Amino acid sequence: MSSLKELQDLIQEKYGIDPATLDPQESMREKGFDSLAIVEFLFEVEDRLKVSLPDPDPSIETLAGLAAVVDRARAEQQQQQVAAAEPPAAAE
Repeated sequence: MSSLKELQDLIQEKYGIDPATLDPQESMREKGFDSLAIVEFLFEVEDRLKVSLPDPDPSIETLAGLAAVVDRARAEQQQQQVAAAEPPAAAE
């Protein structure tokens, strides 16, 4: 499932907004999200999607921007997990 689809599903669940009415490129503020609602939603995203989002990221103005940030955060976390799982290089 794409990050965008997960975010749309979360908005539907949390706010009752039909995903079909959400334009991923539209500002979340234009959909009625004020600053507090956006911050609360970001905490929900971190909790539900098990990602750590950077503080404050200007690209989190739209759902598409947020999905891109989630994708980057997931990729970084995956790289960190792979690096942590690799055995240390042998000293020569």
